[in-house]
Amino acid sequence: MLTAEEIKKVAKAMGADIVGIGTPDRWDGAPVQMDPRQIMPEAKSVIAFGFRIMRGSLRGVEEGTFFSNYSSMGYGGLNWLYIPHTMINIAKYIEDYGHEAIPLGHLSPWRGIDNEGELRPGYSRPVEPGKAAPDVMVHLRIAAFLCGLGEIGYSKVFLTPQFGPRQRLGVMLTEAELEPDPIYDGPPLCDRCMKCVAECPGDAISPDKTVKVAVAGHQLEWNDLDCERCGIYFRGGVYTDEGETGEYMSAQGRDDIKPGPISPFYHKPNNIYEYGEAICGAKGCIRACMIHLEERAVIGNKFETPFRRNKLWTVDWSQEPEAEMPASE
Repeated sequence: MLTAEEIKKVAKAMGADIVGIGTPDRWDGAPVQMDPRQIMPEAKSVIAFGFRIMRGSLRGVEEGTFFSNYSSMGYGGLNWLYIPHTMINIAKYIEDYGHEAIPLGHLSPWRGIDNEGELRPGYSRPVEPGKAAPDVMVHLRIAAFLCGLGEIGYSKVFLTPQFGPRQRLGVMLTEAELEPDPIYDGPPLCDRCMKCVAECPGDAISPDKTVKVAVAGHQLEWNDLDCERCGIYFRGGVYTDEGETGEYMSAQGRDDIKPGPISPFYHKPNNIYEYGEAICGAKGCIRACMIHLEERAVIGNKFETPFRRNKLWTVDWSQEPEAEMPASE
């Protein structure tokens, strides 16, 4: 007989860092386009997995010298390679016990809704009455909350007592009936310090506008994130001034974006694993939050040295760069 304890032990041995289990009834009242029961009506368990973002993968951005590592090893590589590989093996393990399992991973490029949760016009339609339009997208952060892994912070980033904001998430649906974990009810991790707001390079995290959601008898609230601004500043760009033309994202057909003070690149670098291009290094939503949580000593994954050791750097694009030192022979 397959047990929750065994699943957690196997999942961690295969590469997951944290594992929590919930029941499908916790999604009662969820929007049909985000309800996992639309994908697997006979599901008896929902399993959420957390995969740590190594603190070291943020080091190069913090120092301003090595940007690709976070986008590859801490972002795209996790979502596109490590998480799917691990979850496929966990699903195979469950299926070897005779229970169907669906590894959802972190990818939903065919989803039927946009970033605001609205149906994408002219995209897909239900195959029959009562069913969602393809593709259903399970809200990973809400799923992780309902499976007991932690809470959603004000920045909308998921926080856990083990790693704070440093994890990517995956979700699995299965017909195996497993003992569920309680929804997280530990000490609050987010204390609304608003450092995520202060350090977001694009002012994309609203200081006062919020989104409120009721799930499984709990009231969740996070900022009303400006996804458009996040998408530009996240990539290291800023909007040009009126009458100005920018070439930073000309390869993407944009002439209204120029490099900003958190990007040292004249043009946005190529994508890594399709969308791993976090030039900002999650400056507000992960780095500032992580630093604050570490200072409060509420994260289980502890380090001997503080993360931020120097003054934050910025690039002054109004000035010519200093002359380069010749390479040593």
